[in-house]
Amino acid sequence: MSFNISLPIELENRVREHVASGMYSSTSEVIGEALRVFEAYQSAQATKLDALKADIAQGLLDVQAGRVTAVSMDAIKAQGRADRKSPGHA
Repeated sequence: MSFNISLPIELENRVREHVASGMYSSTSEVIGEALRVFEAYQSAQATKLDALKADIAQGLLDVQAGRVTAVSMDAIKAQGRADRKSPGHA
């Protein structure tokens, strides 16, 4: 399959630089590699989103089951400050 694409001049120059560097033998290789990297990035993002959705669902189940208690942000901050002042804390 073959087709033409239009790139802004900045991206076109970067593609040409990659070919000129010798790492790639053609613009098609550069674009192909870019697409593979983009797809890997999208896959990683989808995995992270799925994990976040699972965590949210578990949190909602915990709320419904009564396994959640109210917290005081002031108490959390005070504990963090106390932990920072304790010996051995970097």
